[in-house]
Amino acid sequence: MSEETLRFEEAMSKLEGIVQKLESGDVPLEDAITLYKQGMELSAYCHGKLQDAEKQLISIIDNNGQSAPFDPSKGGDSNG
Repeated sequence: MSEETLRFEEAMSKLEGIVQKLESGDVPLEDAITLYKQGMELSAYCHGKLQDAEKQLISIIDNNGQSAPFDPSKGGDSNG
């Protein structure tokens, strides 16, 4: 799995498949351990992607084209 080319949605889909297999209980122990490790890697990857997206959304562009921090307490008005 090349994480650099893996999209968030693809990673989530793979993670959901792993969870379903593990929840079924029909997986041999050795395979379950491998699946669990893959699931943890996918989970960490997705978590990182979400954190990156959050960082991008926290910063907004003001009317002058300058990046400005977003303050949710001020709603959509970044000028105060």
